[in-house]
Amino acid sequence: MPRYRMTRNAIRKAIDAVAAGDRQVARALSVVGYPEARRRPEGFDTLLRIIVGQQVSVSAAAAIHGRVVEALGEDDSPARLLRLRETTLKKAGLSAPKVRYARCLARAICQGDLDVEGLRRLSDEEAMAQIQAVPGLGRWSAEIYLMFSLGRPDLWPHADVGAMRGLQRIRGLAERPTPKQTDALAEAFAPHRSAMALLAWRCANATAL
Repeated sequence: MPRYRMTRNAIRKAIDAVAAGDRQVARALSVVGYPEARRRPEGFDTLLRIIVGQQVSVSAAAAIHGRVVEALGEDDSPARLLRLRETTLKKAGLSAPKVRYARCLARAICQGDLDVEGLRRLSDEEAMAQIQAVPGLGRWSAEIYLMFSLGRPDLWPHADVGAMRGLQRIRGLAERPTPKQTDALAEAFAPHRSAMALLAWRCANATAL
């Protein structure tokens, strides 16, 4: 089984490695400090959380997810979610598209189209392709899952506004870079892009930068 590589110590070493050759990163690190690890469990619930959290605030996502878990009861399996009525999921706070995406995720796992346990044995590209085959789980969702559930060290969350804003502050840019520009800029951080994304998120709202 591949080793989880986004531990607290590994994140610090990765950022130190980048900062050693990048004065702007070193300055940002001196101002905001090291980010914390964000490890999430592997499996259905984390992927469901990602769907719930799309395009809503962190607090709203937590509240909605809590109500979905409450509706599931003690059995929080994909099969149990498929047995819930659509009205129950909507009452918990899921929009109609997210109800469909949650059901697609549950169905893909139940039917074996998405082997969640097997993802850890795949390459980044293969694992992302499997996740993105599920409606409602795009590139960003797959990258977030690989970073925080599988501990993959060299991914950048495409089109993530917080990461783009953080990189803008690290680089001292007058305007926030576009997703394409951000991806290109982040290539300089390879093979430590996941740790640097954490630093970018930490820098996003840092007024001192």
